[in-house]
Amino acid sequence: MSDMIDLLSKRRSVSPVALTGPGPSAQELKTLLTLAARVPDHGKLAPFRFIVFEGAAREKASGIIVEAFKAKTPQAPAEVIEAERMRFLRAPLIIAVVSCAAAHPKIPEWEQILTSGAVCMNLLIGAQAMGYAGSWLTNWLSYDRTVLTAFGVKPDEKIAGFVHLGRANAVPEDRVRPDLGTIVTHFS
Repeated sequence: MSDMIDLLSKRRSVSPVALTGPGPSAQELKTLLTLAARVPDHGKLAPFRFIVFEGAAREKASGIIVEAFKAKTPQAPAEVIEAERMRFLRAPLIIAVVSCAAAHPKIPEWEQILTSGAVCMNLLIGAQAMGYAGSWLTNWLSYDRTVLTAFGVKPDEKIAGFVHLGRANAVPEDRVRPDLGTIVTHFS
């Protein structure tokens, strides 16, 4: 079995709760972002961009998330607010993949959106190849305009995912995968 087949067969998402540091170095981050950008991209539009949250920026982002959450949910119990505060503090590195898909005379918007999804997947695969673990999440904040504006996401952009990266503090269990017999048909 090739190394790539082996890597893909062992790929697992690891919850941010199960991630620890250290995260990727500056050079590893540059490599990861370079690999992530190597996706199918009809028209070479690069309909995506990255926002990196690491170090003290995670604390600042957490404050933004908590304030937006409390404004939406003023009766939230303290433990729920604390969980929201921790959202960006567990993994040592979070990369927001921003979809910049837009109307184009030749390239359908849907194809551009799919490109952003491929970017998220490349981040996870690249991180695993480097010995890191992670998960691709969206959550409520991906759709909250207050949070998005504070993070620098323009009104015509969307979050394809927040990719949380770090070291797994335990070997992740596999989950049940779809039975190919139920998801594969052959056209004839």
